[in-house]
Amino acid sequence: MATPCNFVWYELMTSDDQAARDFYAEVVGWRTQDAGQPHMQYTLLVAGEAPVAGLMTLPKEACDAGAKPGWIGYVGVHDVDACVQRIQKAGGTMHMPPTDIPGIGRFAMVADPQGASFNLFKGGAQTMDQPAADPAKPGLIGWHELYAVDGEKAFGFYAEMFGWTKAEAIDMGEMGRYQLFAAGSVPIGGMMAKPANLPMPFWNYYFQVDATGAAMERLKSAGGQVINGPMQVPGGSWIVQGVDPQGAMFSLVSSKA
Repeated sequence: MATPCNFVWYELMTSDDQAARDFYAEVVGWRTQDAGQPHMQYTLLVAGEAPVAGLMTLPKEACDAGAKPGWIGYVGVHDVDACVQRIQKAGGTMHMPPTDIPGIGRFAMVADPQGASFNLFKGGAQTMDQPAADPAKPGLIGWHELYAVDGEKAFGFYAEMFGWTKAEAIDMGEMGRYQLFAAGSVPIGGMMAKPANLPMPFWNYYFQVDATGAAMERLKSAGGQVINGPMQVPGGSWIVQGVDPQGAMFSLVSSKA
């Protein structure tokens, strides 16, 4: 693949739209804006002047099927239909077939061979490009992390699908190896084998904040739960992993403690 694919959008499916808006506005600093989608309520989460993510209520049929609140990332591809076929051929799963979003683009919901879910997206007249990376700007998505059953096999799948390449690998002792990956020349995330207590593989997304300690206090006062951190990671950044009041996991990252 000549041009590596990258994450282009992020979406929170939640059980309480208004409560989630208020929580992330308080913790991350996102402004909210109605997307103006006909026949549905879809809220844009905005950093500065740029939308970086969306928020919507879980459909009743999804809740009835056991779906829980959670974040999902969209990987931009050149051909959604062809990519779905390649994912299925490689052992992945299609959760929702390629579908058009009028005036926006085409997407599909899929999972890798180990069960971690993500979406595919191809923009139409109106794309969902992320703002230029800036580690000092709160509200942008600063890191992507995959907890896999087998990190090495997971990397092989994503390298084949999206052209991602290995960057530095960090020895984490008993937790195994943390493999950084890049889409182009810059690392955008890491992959590792999930701890045994986690029931299934998943993607976790890191939202940039002004300072981790202050954001953690906002998280707690707004009704969220801290599950790990604050802690400093290789490279010097500080992180906190948490759960919002509706049960969706997310992480925060900053260069400042």
